[in-house]
Amino acid sequence: MGRLLTRTQIRRIVAENGREVLAHPNMQRERANYQHGNVSTFAHSIRVACLAVWLADRAHLWNRVDLKSLVRAALLHDYFLYDWHDWDGGTHRLHGFTHGNAALLNAMRDFRLNAIERDSISCHMFPMTPTAPSYVEGWLVTAADKLSATRETFSLDRFNKGKGGKGDRNVKDEERAR
Repeated sequence: MGRLLTRTQIRRIVAENGREVLAHPNMQRERANYQHGNVSTFAHSIRVACLAVWLADRAHLWNRVDLKSLVRAALLHDYFLYDWHDWDGGTHRLHGFTHGNAALLNAMRDFRLNAIERDSISCHMFPMTPTAPSYVEGWLVTAADKLSATRETFSLDRFNKGKGGKGDRNVKDEERAR
């Protein structure tokens, strides 16, 4: 890939390489769970996938990255299938440290994952968890997740949960790309 990718091209790459994940009923359930502020876990996952592809493109890593694994791992990195904001007797209190493993277990149940995808999902919370990613794809997912989470958490739009905020704007963009 010689030229830098456009947003539209990146969204198409995510839609094409993540088709199986995006269409899965459990992934669709993530639309109802909030991740950061007013952003659903579904929208956050798409943002992370798009940003991970953007980072790979801008860093000219195409000869070192398995694109399909990168997209699938990014989409599944938060595939824990619960709303961690809901009170559950305290189980979610350590969500930041435990959800990578929960996401991996759910993803392994619903999809066939390769080593890159498994490692990227389980290690994406580094350095909050002790194991660093073993693959370039995992580092890209980790960086994209941190950048997306920071933006979502500190966005002034975070106060508009359920009031027509822009938290799920990328979901509509992703659907248009299909």
